[in-house]
Amino acid sequence: MDIRKINDDISLSPQVRLADLDELARLGFKSIISNRPDGEEEGQPSAEAIRLSAENAGLQFRHIPVVLSDIGDRDVALFRETLDILPGPVLAFCRSGTRAATLWALSQSPVVGGDAALSAAKAAGYDLTHLRSKLERMPGVRKADAALTCDVLIVGAGAAGIATAASLIKRRPSLTIVLVDPSDRHAYQPGWTMVGGGIFKAKDTVRQMSAVIPDRVQWEKAAVAEFDPEHDSVILSDGRRITYRMLVAAPGIKLDWSAIEGVEDTLGRNGVTSNYRYDTAPYTWSLVENLKGGRALFTQPPMPIKCAGAPQKAMYLSGDHWFRKGRIADIAIEFHNAGPVLFGVKDYVPALMDYVRKYRANLNFGSKLLSVDGSRKEARFAKTAADGSVTEETLGFDMIHVCPPQIAPDFVRNSPLANPAGWIEVDERSLQHKRYANVFSLGDAAGTSNAKTAAAARKQAPIVAENLLACLDGKPMPAAYDGYGSCPLTVERGKIVLAEFGYGGKLLPTFPTWLIDGTKPSSLAWYLKAEALPPIYWHGMLKGREWFASPVLNQNAA
Repeated sequence: MDIRKINDDISLSPQVRLADLDELARLGFKSIISNRPDGEEEGQPSAEAIRLSAENAGLQFRHIPVVLSDIGDRDVALFRETLDILPGPVLAFCRSGTRAATLWALSQSPVVGGDAALSAAKAAGYDLTHLRSKLERMPGVRKADAALTCDVLIVGAGAAGIATAASLIKRRPSLTIVLVDPSDRHAYQPGWTMVGGGIFKAKDTVRQMSAVIPDRVQWEKAAVAEFDPEHDSVILSDGRRITYRMLVAAPGIKLDWSAIEGVEDTLGRNGVTSNYRYDTAPYTWSLVENLKGGRALFTQPPMPIKCAGAPQKAMYLSGDHWFRKGRIADIAIEFHNAGPVLFGVKDYVPALMDYVRKYRANLNFGSKLLSVDGSRKEARFAKTAADGSVTEETLGFDMIHVCPPQIAPDFVRNSPLANPAGWIEVDERSLQHKRYANVFSLGDAAGTSNAKTAAAARKQAPIVAENLLACLDGKPMPAAYDGYGSCPLTVERGKIVLAEFGYGGKLLPTFPTWLIDGTKPSSLAWYLKAEALPPIYWHGMLKGREWFASPVLNQNAA
């Protein structure tokens, strides 16, 4: 091995062979950096093969592939950041060692000075005098002020963000991935409907964020203030900047409670509740258990919202309880939907209407909740007639379940990534941004026409992982998203109408109809929702295990 020492922290060399890794560990190296792209010449070991051999030898490994004629500021910043993180001494290599030497000199000259960097490289056998003018222009960088740099930056540690991180690490463990999210806990939000129906306990739907962040992923517990895709970076609320090679935007959706006058002042008391919040979902069940008679209102705002079936799920589970307790004739159930139909995919409507009739629910379409007065127990609605005329009505209630209007987060709507409606502008099939090729988006904030559900994110995550890695490698994207989403409509305790569909309302059932016919209520679908899906979420989706979610790849593209 031709190992050339720069200083006690780093040495450089030409191509490392797999057989060299044990010897490098014996020599005292702790980490390896490869600066060589895969496939440059026949017989070259892949970065993945080197990673596996390095880790077997007890070495850490990072892959920062560059082309000598095209080394950019991002490459330099990533090399500097990687040196700061990895345990030393470090060995960096490429075909001859020149690229590794160049990255070292450019990354360290702001600290040691340009002349010192050139001298150290020359002493190691690398003449980099052609870099002198560039080194002299490098701004001084103190370690504390250096921008954090990574291969992949993921914004949002919800279901979509964590699943994508896990899928990426599963495919390429050598990636440096930073995940940004300010929350200290992660919630299984599909479980909150079951909390409101008295089936799950709220505490079982949340875990500490630190426990669900995938291994090898760096978590930055901070909020994003601004996207800056022109400079391949985001700015955090504390002023720090993170630069990236690839960005995955999965920041979720904003519940716009302020759009309903008075609701924030009374939510969680006075009979006003919502399964869309962790702290109020248990109050839903308390109200349902204790209501003996009167009027129960359930509301749904204009689309889009996450889990479009959730507002009526609350109605069905409540109605089921009252039916079982013999109270259904004493409670007037009203469903106020700002939209024109009960459910957007007509194939599921007949089964749902059977339960609407069973629970004696009064359907009100074109009825939008405007305000709630908790102390008076009154709700005001705007009703749009078939001719477009709008009237207002005020209704009293004993219980009201509110679903808030929903919009993209402010820092998304005000960013260059947004489309005119405020969502992140992506191609519906590839999930790649339409104007920034190194940006992908998935989950609730993506500007796609699919249903915004956790099941959609479960399908989207491996598609984003495959397409993002193809872009990194300069290859065609091999995966396409068909718009799959799932809405398990809990029509009664013990039965579910399992709605599964894609773009254009096309039915996309996971199981054969002889096992689960999604257009009819099913006990097996209930078991799936109540027993199977939570562990699949925690131990499958968030861990990169793509059960029923692995994408079909275009082999010609791959």
